[in-house]
Amino acid sequence: MGELEDAVMTRVWKWNRPVTVREVLEDLQQERSIAYTTVMTVLDNLHQKGWVRREAEGRAYRYEAVSTRAAYAAALMNEAWTQSDNPAAALVAFFGMMSPEQREALRDAVRMVQGPEETPAPQNPAAENPAVEKQTAEKHAAENPAVQNPAVENPVGENPAATGGETGR
Repeated sequence: MGELEDAVMTRVWKWNRPVTVREVLEDLQQERSIAYTTVMTVLDNLHQKGWVRREAEGRAYRYEAVSTRAAYAAALMNEAWTQSDNPAAALVAFFGMMSPEQREALRDAVRMVQGPEETPAPQNPAAENPAVEKQTAEKHAAENPAVQNPAVENPVGENPAATGGETGR
């Protein structure tokens, strides 16, 4: 999704109701100069891509999101993960870039998916201790030399792309 498509979808998701081109246009014009036909084209493109559905209202349409922003983010993560030639290594690298708060949100999400009766007691001391986490990552990297683990090369939570470092691509 491009930057303008994202700006339009952000409004559609935020308002959580069918919207007109005019409503989106007026809100976007608070931030930038943009034409009605541009917004209309973007919403038509989003409709063709399956991100919004539309219903005719007179000579215009009302557009409504087909899914949530969370579902969109999940689709992006899934696409990136499945395109990796080594999905396990991609997950290890992704987890290594997470902040402690993000890792806690991930644990919460896993508990929600598994349910309380399925949630095992934490068996990974690295989850609570950054020093142990680094040792675990170093051990994993030593046992799996093909896996480059950013948790070893970078402090936990530091994104190598954000610091100008190697991204592994």
